[in-house]
Amino acid sequence: FRGESVSEHMALNVNQMKFMVVTLTALAVGAAVSVSGVIGFVGLVAPHLVRLLLGPDHRWVLPGSAILGAILVVFSDMLARTVLSPAELPIGIIMSAIGGPFFLWLLIQRRSRVGF
Repeated sequence: FRGESVSEHMALNVNQMKFMVVTLTALAVGAAVSVSGVIGFVGLVAPHLVRLLLGPDHRWVLPGSAILGAILVVFSDMLARTVLSPAELPIGIIMSAIGGPFFLWLLIQRRSRVGF
């Protein structure tokens, strides 16, 4: 990574900067989800899943995200309605149970690839 080498020569602590960027990004995503709601979390989960399954080509990622997002919402709603029947579980709980572990796994995977 040439950019890291140049940054280190300019007396920038690269590892500290990486940690700060990841932390600020996580806080920004958390703030966005808290404002838009957990259902909006589908808009974060679906594209990442599609990109893992189909690759980075946006001709496939965009329609795949729409289809997978719809499937995730329908599946979550179906699960929320049937788990505690006749009572209904909030769909946000199901979406959090699906999306939270997925993003933790994604963060750990990317973190090990980046190297900090």
